[in-house]
Amino acid sequence: MTIEQLVVKARQDGASDIHLIYGLPPKYRKSGMLEDMTDEPLDARDCDMICRELAKDAYDDYVRTGELDSADTFAGNRCRIHIFRQQGKPSVALRLLSDRIPKLDALGLPPAAMKLPDLHKGIVLVTGETGSGKSTTLAALIDFINHTRKCHIVTLEDPVEYLYKPDKAAINQREVGKDTMSFASGLRASLREDPNVILIGEMRDKETIETAITAAETGHLVFGTLHTGSASDAVDRIVQVFPEGMQTQIRLQLSMCLQAVLTQQLVPKKGGGRALACEMMVVTDAIRNLIRNGNTPQIANAVATSAAIGGQTMDQALCRLVRSGQITKDNALHFAHEADYVRKNA
Repeated sequence: MTIEQLVVKARQDGASDIHLIYGLPPKYRKSGMLEDMTDEPLDARDCDMICRELAKDAYDDYVRTGELDSADTFAGNRCRIHIFRQQGKPSVALRLLSDRIPKLDALGLPPAAMKLPDLHKGIVLVTGETGSGKSTTLAALIDFINHTRKCHIVTLEDPVEYLYKPDKAAINQREVGKDTMSFASGLRASLREDPNVILIGEMRDKETIETAITAAETGHLVFGTLHTGSASDAVDRIVQVFPEGMQTQIRLQLSMCLQAVLTQQLVPKKGGGRALACEMMVVTDAIRNLIRNGNTPQIANAVATSAAIGGQTMDQALCRLVRSGQITKDNALHFAHEADYVRKNA
């Protein structure tokens, strides 16, 4: 099967990812599980042809480094592409992106998340493991702003995934490796580009995080992602990037500019598909004090008792999904942070 045919089949069957590996049949991920797409295993020639087709002019870069990230459109479906070498053979992981950016209110986010596009400064983090829907949530947030606010949006992505069609906003989408050398250099440059809103595809190093905090302090609204499993973990991850002598100052700065943290998991639904379980931390004065004083273990309790302003923990979100009949209690327990809480309350 060609790449186009594989993408069409994956889209028709509701799959999220395609895996092409030497010696195995093409596989796709449906409802979180890998399944064979065909019976025929891929040989070395198949893998090399696919790799050349996907890499195009960047094939020599793949040969030199052993991996390559890009994005492209097949059969009308935009895909994120990662090519990598294993045991001397090329392998491919393809992530199917939605044909169109979903509406913010269609994602199943907590109601408080609908207020995030109204912010005009500060940092909003969307966190979770790979494949938890972070890119989709960020795209929906950015596109909501695009359709409702006359402003300038700059995105820094690796690679560019969703393509925005500018409406009320002016949008510049910059791809790391093509349009800018790194997240850090692109972010530094963005501060000279008169932005109102900045999207950082991944806040992965000290320089990027430091510049993001500076951007938020100087009146910009910054959206970013981290691979953490809770709001308190996100705070710790940011602080621990810095040397010990800087951590007190970073806690102070972060406490003043952090606005909210969304942490996501995709949980198998009854009858197929996946449901979004989402922790929502709205940063209150009490939480700012906890961040400032380094009491991050107490953040979870503060989030658990902030329902009046829209906060909820991951375990509270899982319990709601069980009670609404979307997921089983067994799956909720599997994805829970504290199984005893879910066992008693779901």
